[in-house]
This record gives sequence, C-alpha cells and structure tokens, in this order.
Amino acid sequence: MQASDFPVFPDAQVKLGQLLFFDPILSGNRNISCATCHSPEHGTTDGLPLGIGEGGHGVGPKRSAGTGDDRIKKRIPRNAPALWNLGAKDIHTMFHDGRVHVSDLYGNGFNSPAQEWLPEGLDSVLAAQALFPMTSEFEMAGNPKENQVAGAVYDRIDNVWPILAKRVRIIPEYAQMFEAAYADVESPLDIDITHIGNALAAFQATEFQSFDSPFDVYLAGEGNALSAEQKAGMDLFYGKAGCSACHSGPLFTDQEFHAITLPHFGPGRTRMWDPIVRDVGHMGVSDRLEDAYRFRTPSLRNVALTAPYGHNGAYATLEGIVRHHLDPAAGFAAWTPEEVTLPEVPWLARVDFVTLQDKQERARQAAAGDLEPVGLNDEEVGQIVAFLEALTGTDSIKGRLGRPHRVPSGLEVD
Repeated sequence: MQASDFPVFPDAQVKLGQLLFFDPILSGNRNISCATCHSPEHGTTDGLPLGIGEGGHGVGPKRSAGTGDDRIKKRIPRNAPALWNLGAKDIHTMFHDGRVHVSDLYGNGFNSPAQEWLPEGLDSVLAAQALFPMTSEFEMAGNPKENQVAGAVYDRIDNVWPILAKRVRIIPEYAQMFEAAYADVESPLDIDITHIGNALAAFQATEFQSFDSPFDVYLAGEGNALSAEQKAGMDLFYGKAGCSACHSGPLFTDQEFHAITLPHFGPGRTRMWDPIVRDVGHMGVSDRLEDAYRFRTPSLRNVALTAPYGHNGAYATLEGIVRHHLDPAAGFAAWTPEEVTLPEVPWLARVDFVTLQDKQERARQAAAGDLEPVGLNDEEVGQIVAFLEALTGTDSIKGRLGRPHRVPSGLEVD
C-alpha cells in the first residue's frame, strides 16, 4: 500500500474537514461530533463494545450515558468502526452491514438508505457515509421532541441536511473557508451538504492513512522488521489459519459479507417488521435470506488499537476474537456476558442480554456460520496475535492535523 492508493485533496478542504469532524454543530442538539465516537486517541473508535451516542458525556471507554431527561434512551446497536484507510480509492462499501456502497442503482452513484434522495455531487463513498450518522436519532440527531433536525428525519431523511448546511454556512468563519476551498462556492448560500460531506471525507482520507507498519517495512525488503514470532504468525495468517481468505489484499479486507457466529446482545439493529430484538446484518440491506447474520469484513490495519472486536464488540482482546474465528460454533456456545464490558446504564441493563435467552434466534445465528474450525495450539494463536500487532502503523497513527483547539461554532471540542 502506498500514497498513490489515496486521492489527494487541497489543504483548504482537509483543514475544513478537520474542523467539521470535531465540531458538534452537525448534531441535532449540538452536543456530539464525529470525533466523539471516532476519537484519534482511541484508534479512531470509542473503545466501547456498543457506543453511547447523543446524550452521553465524555469520550472513549469512560464515556457515560448521561443523566436526567437528556440521558441516552438506547445504546448504539453496533461497534464504532475504525476509520483507517477508508479513503483509499479501492474502498467501495461502508458500515458493518454495507448499507452505503458504490452503485448506479439510484442515479447518484450510491446505494444508501436515502435512495434517490441522496444529494448528487458527493465525491466518494466515504463522503456519502459521513451524512448518515447525522440522521440517526441515537447517534447524532437526538429525539424528535428536542430539535428541528431530529424532527425532520421523520418527515424524509434528506430534510435533515439543508438544516445542518444552514447551521454551518451562517457562521462567517466557515463561510469564508468554504469559499476558499471550493470553486463552486461564491457565497454562503452556495454551501450545501455535499460540500460538508466532501470536506469530511477529505480530512478522513488524508488524516487516517496508515501503511507504515512493521509489516509494510518487511514487504519493502527489510527482513528484520518482523520478529520470528511475527513471521510465524504471518505464515499462519496466509496459510494454515486461512485468515487471508477474507482479510485479503493491502487493505486486509475483501469488503464482502461473512457470518462468523458472533453472539448477539444489546438493542439490535432491528428492521421495522422484525418481531424480536436482533441484528440480521447485510440481510437488512439486501432483503435476501442468504445474507442473514453476515457482516462486512473489517480491515486489520491498526487492529491492535481498535479493541473491542466484532461488529458488536463481543470480544475485548485480539486473542479472544482470533480464537472465536478458529472455532466460531464453540465460541458462540461458550460466550458469556463476562466477555464484554458495557458502560453502566441501569435503565437499560434488563434488556442488554435478553437475546441470549432466545433459543430460536440463537439457533438461526448458529446455522448461518461460514467458517470451518481450524486447529491451532496456544503458541500458534500467540503468533497470529503477534502478526496482527505488526500491522500497527508508526508515524501514521499520530495523525497529520490532529485535534483542533477550537472550532468555528465555538462549541466544545471533544
């Protein structure tokens, strides 16, 4: 992997995206930003199995669920995905279930929950993805009774974006920056949500590039860049253990969907016609039964920085998720809530693990597994973990622009 695998953006667009990424102005109640759940200090994630979105306080594993009327009403159903290398030219699919991906289906370049209402002019799938957390009640939008943004979602999803664009363009500093960054912006009234999405993508695609790990140095010809244990783990990864069948190529992902029989807990990402709390993965996008419980293969770049693991953060350690992959059926049967540390939310505790008692749903999950068991001993498991740790970048993980001290809205920076 190299710099040419990524698009190049003007500095003015990247700087603008940095400020927007850290600015709570894009949330319904102006209290949460993209960086809250994708913190550079926590590997571009939040360090939580299931996130705490709008209404919470703090950043990272210490984020709390809030208090009083503003407290969270629901945990985020899935683990916050890492952002490393999502701006690469070859990336075509976003989210654990793939609900935003490159497609000509609706004539705007993408298949997404907004369908034909997604605005045209978005430069990349990363720019398209950036628009959807803003529309989610429990992520950034808030409760419909609380603000205009959240209420607009229930009318039609694209009604949210003009409201947020207006918020941004009436701030003189932002207006000046957009005019300097984009040739088609001659006045504040020209600023729309596509400029905001494109700026967010420009920042993320530039800031979170990472291809300077010991593994990359080894591939470049420096044989001593990996330890003997890491080399043994690499051989297992590409050989006996079969990891590279899905975690393939320089991005370490095939961007496809696989069922690995992770246990379900939390609120689930239920569809409107689901009779029970569950998460059917890519089936929720495709409506095809064969896609049930299948989730997008995550990239393994900087994976050692992005615990916990799995689409719902079911495993706290790399060793735990590796062992699960080696025998998913056994891992599924043996998993207990002690494997995961959820932030305390007493008013939600009674439903956090209710699905573990649903024998029929558990049977459906177990039947959908794609992976066959692989027999490795403890030493070999340790070697694979050591190799995965060798995928951690060096200078790249420090970022380029980093966290701004202030944002044009004047709101607090997480």
